[in-house]
Amino acid sequence: MDIKDATLMMMSESADHPAVASLAGSAYERLVNEEPVDYRLLNDLIGEASGKGLMRALNAKYGPAAFGAITEPILAEIGRQAPIRSRGYSRPVDPEADPLRASTWPPR
Repeated sequence: MDIKDATLMMMSESADHPAVASLAGSAYERLVNEEPVDYRLLNDLIGEASGKGLMRALNAKYGPAAFGAITEPILAEIGRQAPIRSRGYSRPVDPEADPLRASTWPPR
């Protein structure tokens, strides 16, 4: 299953959830028109579907293998596009406060 089929499946299964259907429809239409689909739209689709219980319902209705076939193309595209956030030290480091990078040795 490719991402176009996966978004179509999400759209067809989300009839009871207009917000999910709208997001899935937007993604599907962009894919049909061969336009790029931003990872944020796909992320919102997965988040909304999860929040509405649609993900659990899909897993129960189709089983784990089919559920994976539906969700993995969408998740893979999110993973391919989404920026990787650094888990490193986010505050700027003053090189003079670090004894290994300071321009002079501290006095004794």
